[in-house]
Amino acid sequence: MSDRTDLVYAYDGSFAGLMCCIFESYDQKENPNLIRPPGVQQSLFDTAKWIETDEHKADRVYNSIPLKISSQAQELVKLGFLTCNPRKELLIYHFLRLGFKHGSKVMTMLTNDAVCSLQKAVRHLTSESHKLTGFLRFSVYGEVLVAVIEPKNLVLPLLSAHFCDRFRNETFMIYDKTHSMALIYREQKAELMFVAELTLPEVEGSEIEYRRLWRQFYKTIAIEGRNNPRCRMTLMPKRYWGQMTEFNETDEQKSRGPDQWRVAETATETLPTSMVSLDSPFSYPTRK
Repeated sequence: MSDRTDLVYAYDGSFAGLMCCIFESYDQKENPNLIRPPGVQQSLFDTAKWIETDEHKADRVYNSIPLKISSQAQELVKLGFLTCNPRKELLIYHFLRLGFKHGSKVMTMLTNDAVCSLQKAVRHLTSESHKLTGFLRFSVYGEVLVAVIEPKNLVLPLLSAHFCDRFRNETFMIYDKTHSMALIYREQKAELMFVAELTLPEVEGSEIEYRRLWRQFYKTIAIEGRNNPRCRMTLMPKRYWGQMTEFNETDEQKSRGPDQWRVAETATETLPTSMVSLDSPFSYPTRK
């Protein structure tokens, strides 16, 4: 193992690229102290080693996880890559290093920072995804259902199965403002794409009326004597309110016109299957 303490890996931001970083570490007997995705500012004192993405190497690492550790560890790594933890690459690296050494018992080594932090990050991801299955609100634009969310984690791959099954005969889009990404479902096929900017048309009169009725319903079913703002904040965190119809009293929207959609696309990845599946982490789109 190299004695260098300033080694930095840089990769393309893809799941396959991260698996190649793991491969490089073992192949060259190196121990990077940082694995840097695109967009992260480089320190004045480090010189990053660029790791090329090789699908064959990535497959070797990924397929070895359930064999040498466990299928639960493989699932944790897949989900860990979707989290908002700024150290996720290094956490996954140290987790796999530990797992390849100790086997399946790594999942219970919660006193280790990498194991504990990675599991905590994944719990935050799955909790946020679960909340959004209930808090997400669609609006109708022509024949398309559109929802806008602002999650901390990259939850669209987790939300896909739920909403594609629930609205299998509809055409819909879920736009993630945080990560500039959209999940688009049409003709029984799902796509993930990066979207730099999304400008929606003005809502039609019927949509405004449905929103008014929904807000009225929300207020009507409330029981004044049981009003508990603190409990509501716990079960429905305030950061979700901005995109929820019942908390928006105005339907005025900035727009380019009633018939104009504008989507500024920076990179597109069309998934080869009919669903965005967690079984294929190599299919997650990559920021170019």
